[in-house]
Amino acid sequence: MKIERAVWFFIIAITILRLALLGTTDLEFDEAHYWMWSQRLEPAYFSKGPGVAFAIRASTMIFGDNEFGVRFFSPLLGAGTSLLLFYLGRRMFNARTAFWAVIGLNATPIFNIGSFVMTIDPLSIFFWVAAMFSFWRVVETSPKFSWSWPLTGALIGLGFLCKYTNVFELLSIILILALIPKLRVEFRRPGFYLMALIFAACCVPPVRWNQQHAWVTIGHLKSRGGVAQSLGFHPLEFLKFIGEHFLPYSPLLFLGVAIAVIAVWKRAQQQPRRLLLMWFGLPVFAFYALLSFNKAAAPIWDVLALPSFDEHARAR
Repeated sequence: MKIERAVWFFIIAITILRLALLGTTDLEFDEAHYWMWSQRLEPAYFSKGPGVAFAIRASTMIFGDNEFGVRFFSPLLGAGTSLLLFYLGRRMFNARTAFWAVIGLNATPIFNIGSFVMTIDPLSIFFWVAAMFSFWRVVETSPKFSWSWPLTGALIGLGFLCKYTNVFELLSIILILALIPKLRVEFRRPGFYLMALIFAACCVPPVRWNQQHAWVTIGHLKSRGGVAQSLGFHPLEFLKFIGEHFLPYSPLLFLGVAIAVIAVWKRAQQQPRRLLLMWFGLPVFAFYALLSFNKAAAPIWDVLALPSFDEHARAR
């Protein structure tokens, strides 16, 4: 109970500080761009889904078209992500492990920046961790049906509407169900397919919009990923990808988490809890790591791997 109070005190304090600082700097380019989107709401946009535009529209309707209004939800999403990570870690392991996972997450520069500026990432990571928590509820009740199945589908879908990378969470769940023997029964039950159906429904707006606009987002993503032209094999690009993680993820924290994750890899194969956390982070990280042999991916692109790797590294 003392640890839980300490976590709440820490999160409330840091959230108040973040809120107090929101209006002290001008909007970044991306924030201004998303604010422009919020003035004309659409089912999707050239490069992203509609989530960030709707969020900014909601906050500016309350606080006005200013820096505080645009960024208002960002610290709250950071707080929500931290609390979800804590309660997930406590259910899976213990309060001490969960506490240090929250501290580690909030100590990384990339998460702190994401809890201050309003881009797609604070929304994306919040829905990612929320879906992780919801899916763990499914695991706890399996093989009984759980209403957390449709909730998980909705959370992944909402994350997808904010950042298309969130689709990897669906792949993570499929791999987890396939690799943990006692969970394979879920492929023969309605819950998994209900989750998939709800996720598919969330995909309709951006898919329909892209159909009407010559699939422009696919071309954009191919260009951003460096695969619009011929592919190559450039090991130095991969090393650049790894090296560029050290500053935004904090040199010591990134190295420590990486070493810890590798060190407990074998144990993860025999422990479902660790396996679950491993596979919630590995697909998205591996995808961008492989992509980086052609052209280095930006370190923010695989940030969704951070919460599960962070929790996994601190578990005992």
